[in-house]
Amino acid sequence: MYTLTDVTKTYVQKKRTVTALSKVSLEIPTGQMVAIQGPTGGGKSTLLQMLGALDKPTSGDVVLGDKQVSKLPDSKLADIRATEIGFVFQSFNLIPTLTAAENVETAFAHGTLPRDEQKKKAFAALESVGLGDRGDHLPAELSGGQQQRVAIARALVKEPQVLLADEPTGALDENTRDEIMDLLEGQWRDRGLTFVLVTHDSAVARRAERRLRLKGGKVTEA
Repeated sequence: MYTLTDVTKTYVQKKRTVTALSKVSLEIPTGQMVAIQGPTGGGKSTLLQMLGALDKPTSGDVVLGDKQVSKLPDSKLADIRATEIGFVFQSFNLIPTLTAAENVETAFAHGTLPRDEQKKKAFAALESVGLGDRGDHLPAELSGGQQQRVAIARALVKEPQVLLADEPTGALDENTRDEIMDLLEGQWRDRGLTFVLVTHDSAVARRAERRLRLKGGKVTEA
């Protein structure tokens, strides 16, 4: 479970203070699928960074399970990101010179898993997203939907508890969008993940169990 209590995040831009999040209090139960919508600049990506242990609030608390991530040192946050949280982004973020399987294996870069185990898990992860026969292909040899499937496999190969997605279908056409969302929903249900995604697409947001709206740094239930 995520618990956020009075989370505020401010930045200084051009000598003025900008508030990205303003006293956000929120609970996300374990295993829930949540969609976050709102206007550009409303704080959606900042909230996802808080949930992903990528940033710390200016004030307030962020708790994941029994870990108060807003108070942990950077080294501990890196451990949490490496083992408990998977990330999927709009731009795929694949390394162009690595094959699909090698891109999935980069998820183990900071671990101690033997190489043969990494390969075995990467292949299984690609199979789980329907790309078991594309492991030796470079990103340029894959369609946009296939590249996103590789990115999803990379996010899930470590068997995280949480999956965070920032506009995961934003670069895809409507048919491919639906295929990727079917895949993500299936992985969420099969693995019992806590799944939080940011999206501008209401058709995507309607698939979630719960919808939140973030505007002006404040969260409301949609």
